[in-house]
Amino acid sequence: MKRVAARLLMLALPAAVILASCKGGGGQSNTFKIGVVSSFTGPQAAFGQAHKNGYTLALADLNAKGGVLGKPIELVYYDDQGRPDQAVQGVAKLVDQDHVPVILGAYTSENTRAMIPAVTQREVPLLIPTSVADNLMQTGSPWVFRVCQGSGNYAHAILDFLKHNGDPKTIAIIYENTNFGQSNDTAMREAAQQAGLTVVDEEAYQASSPDYKALLARVKAKNPDAIYFGSYLLDASTLMRQSAEVGLDPRYYTAAGTGFSAAEFPTKDKGAGAYAEYTISVSQWLPTAKWKGSKEFDEAFLKLTGTHPAYHAMEAYVTLAIAVAAIEKAGGANPVAIRDALRALWLPETPFGPIRFDEHGQNDHATLVTQIQDGQYKVVWPPDAAEAKPIVPTPPWNKRQK
Repeated sequence: MKRVAARLLMLALPAAVILASCKGGGGQSNTFKIGVVSSFTGPQAAFGQAHKNGYTLALADLNAKGGVLGKPIELVYYDDQGRPDQAVQGVAKLVDQDHVPVILGAYTSENTRAMIPAVTQREVPLLIPTSVADNLMQTGSPWVFRVCQGSGNYAHAILDFLKHNGDPKTIAIIYENTNFGQSNDTAMREAAQQAGLTVVDEEAYQASSPDYKALLARVKAKNPDAIYFGSYLLDASTLMRQSAEVGLDPRYYTAAGTGFSAAEFPTKDKGAGAYAEYTISVSQWLPTAKWKGSKEFDEAFLKLTGTHPAYHAMEAYVTLAIAVAAIEKAGGANPVAIRDALRALWLPETPFGPIRFDEHGQNDHATLVTQIQDGQYKVVWPPDAAEAKPIVPTPPWNKRQK
């Protein structure tokens, strides 16, 4: 795995970072500490573990090439347990006690939003790998940088796909009643109206409920052509199983990534299994993506975990690579210098695609549309990236193979 990891690193970082100069930095420690906040326990633990796997591979790659500024890199993890208050405590612990000059995280938009005032007050850069709520990048904080795309981009990608694949006229939105879900609801409602679709229903729910059948029955009564979900993994699985139970048959099941794009979602033991079939979602990366290094990352991840990765692990991998590139460019552990280096950073070739942050701290990243076909994620849009044709409209539940 080390040989594969080393090849992957060379694709992810420029030569200056791969060679790793000996300028010193990171205080008096023998290691250079970087802070990580994610959900390693609690309802989003599957995503936190995906983060950790991505960070583990990046850490092995980087340290095999000399670390950063002549020191081995040490990741200091903080488990936010899926709770915003814990995410804020994580910032305080990592900065005030561990003295990290940069933080990576969190997973959920709710937790990341809570962290932004804390990192801004302490003047430490925050690199966001996966949180998609649009309001994260609307705070005006100069210390926030996001690697992934946001919920507005997700909505437009799905609507572009729908327009060119049947052109539905009505849509319903079902979303978790958190910052993540609310942002995706707002983004889809506004984008749908601009595109000429009628939003016939919007349904917010409390996460981890055992029963959504009444909600789904209300949506069924509105008879939407398409449904758009903003859901994490546990709820995504429950919602699809119970959609079959109530006979909810839109022409398109679509989603804002996350639970509907998790590696576990099509599996029977950890996800929706056969109930996930034909669902359409956004994704920011797949092992089949055409960016150089995607295949090598998939191979390394498979050797580490025994499973293929979804985009959450890749986002973590490249986020650590970006942080190290900025630290190298800054020449030390000064947070202001690292922030300024992030603003000027240009990585033209990584396994996640080109990396460059705009004046608001947002990386301009392509969004893919996928569909689960025979239990596998397939890119179906845009046409220049597609590996399969979409299966639309979605077959009704009573016409599917048992």
